Amino acid sequence: MGPLQGIKVIDMTTVLMGPYATQMLGDYGADVIKVESLEGDVTRLIGPFRHPGMGPVFLNTNRNKRSICLDLKKPAGREAVLRLIKTADVLVYNVRPQAMARLNLGYDVVSEINPRLVYAGVFGFGQDGPYATKPAYDDLIQGATGLPALMAQTSDGIPRYVPNALVDRIVGLTAVGAICASLVNRDRTGRGQRVDIPMFETMAGFVMGDHMGGLTYEPPLDKGGYARHLSRDRRPYKTKDGYLSVIVYNDKQWESFFKATGRDDLRRDAKFATFAARAANIDIVYGELARIFETRTTDEWIELLTKADVPVMPMHDLETMLQDEHLVAIGYFPVVEHPTEGPIRSMKVSAAWSDTPAESVRLAPRLNEHGAEILSEAGFSGEEIAALVRDGVTKLSPATQG
Repeated sequence: MGPLQGIKVIDMTTVLMGPYATQMLGDYGADVIKVESLEGDVTRLIGPFRHPGMGPVFLNTNRNKRSICLDLKKPAGREAVLRLIKTADVLVYNVRPQAMARLNLGYDVVSEINPRLVYAGVFGFGQDGPYATKPAYDDLIQGATGLPALMAQTSDGIPRYVPNALVDRIVGLTAVGAICASLVNRDRTGRGQRVDIPMFETMAGFVMGDHMGGLTYEPPLDKGGYARHLSRDRRPYKTKDGYLSVIVYNDKQWESFFKATGRDDLRRDAKFATFAARAANIDIVYGELARIFETRTTDEWIELLTKADVPVMPMHDLETMLQDEHLVAIGYFPVVEHPTEGPIRSMKVSAAWSDTPAESVRLAPRLNEHGAEILSEAGFSGEEIAALVRDGVTKLSPATQG
């Protein structure tokens, strides 16, 4: 199932950025082998959970994968992972490249073993600058690319991080595209390659694509920033009984809005007359909209604006999103039976293909759940696997333990 069926991925990532990318590759049909330490991915420990080691962050970032644990600091562990790499299409890691080199698993080593391998690194910084060896986390990169400063401009002046692992997920998505592009090139040339996906540079482009503004020009025309995004009234609008997400954007939508609300006075106001005029007076425009939306209830506005074809959506919280009529209709949050965790709420693969449909076929694995199976596929005998367990290179599978 899925467009990447037949592609084998060695997933040497932890926490969120790398696992999110490899989960997507697994969703798209790749066979993803998650190589964990003997203690497992640290997100296994983030609760709440029914059983230790199976927390919700892990469950929601590691479906469609098989798990094996190996101590890569031991020679036998390194040799085991090299045997896995030998027949793989992709290796993904998210430690600093220097750490991979210390494990003797740098691209110069593994490409000799498997020249067709796509060797993808997702880490903090490009390797040709002074930050090359610095550690990086989502919060650090948010700060370094201006997001807290932008948040401060739109609220109370206090810098804040976006309450979401935004960087990890954006860079993870970027990594999926880079890996798939590398696979296309590999099919054309017969050779894999190293591909680096740095967090800082990826997010610098992501943020500044919107906010470069007058800094685009030399000399600069202003201090940068997209005025519409930075308007303090660009927010969900307060209604009589709640909040609502609305955007009245192009001329057609504004004409429909004037007609639906009977605001001919605004139609005649030069500040509302054209796209350019509204952009130049965005704070005034948003402020007026805020006053208008307080005059009706949320349901009244949704009915009125939907009939007028003005873009409108409810403002959900985490719980009400699960009851959204569209997401319920398409079964986006199915409740599925996990073999150890019981009923859990999953999420559908959002992309859809006409000929190679992708769907979740494996729920997140227990630590080393597939260890013996994966080693057997790589040619290890039962005696060799037993020796790896005896020497502390791996563990018994959960089924064997229990």
